[in-house]
Amino acid sequence: MKTIEASPLHDRRAFLGRLALGSVTLGARGAFADQLVRTPRQTEGPFYPDKLPLDTDNDLVIVNDALTPAVGQVTYLSGRILDEQGQPVRSALVEIWQVDGNGVYLHSGSSNREKRDGNFQGFGRFLTGSSGEYLFRTVKPVPYPGRTAHIHFALKFRNHEKFTTQCYIKGEPRNEHDGVFQSIRDPKSKAAVLVPFVPIGGARAGELSARFDIVLGFTPEA
Repeated sequence: MKTIEASPLHDRRAFLGRLALGSVTLGARGAFADQLVRTPRQTEGPFYPDKLPLDTDNDLVIVNDALTPAVGQVTYLSGRILDEQGQPVRSALVEIWQVDGNGVYLHSGSSNREKRDGNFQGFGRFLTGSSGEYLFRTVKPVPYPGRTAHIHFALKFRNHEKFTTQCYIKGEPRNEHDGVFQSIRDPKSKAAVLVPFVPIGGARAGELSARFDIVLGFTPEA
């Protein structure tokens, strides 16, 4: 199974170091669990892949060992999975799925299937360690007919039901007209699923970083 290839950054380790620094900063919040905003549940939607790809790792930009990358703005999507006390959740299986750069899901019922980018994995998985951190390399999401740009998340735990949600691009005008996003009534909960997609300093090809921390309203069993 492939792993995320070396970043186009001058020093990929520096980028991962910034992720670690973010983890330390967020970890300090554990003592202030009452200030954490629980991530709202969101529908799984109809386009969870009906046939999983052979490659299901955390690099969605390259399928297996192909040489041609997916079309789109490469994004390093990271975050932490936290329980209701603000503590990191270990051994959470984090799954993401989204449309490709042409707005097509990895699903037989997706519209415009003939335009699907065969170089985009469309789905990925990551198992969290002791820090609760996850990391994916994907592309910045684009709108799907009737929906604003978003990325689906499913979290799976031992002895607990699956948790599903979605994250959205902060500042995207289409958010205001998206029924799923607008179904979140609480302003703080709504803000919790809005994610800035920002340029990575020193990147040579315009890569972005996006951080989405998921705070559960429960503590999964170990």
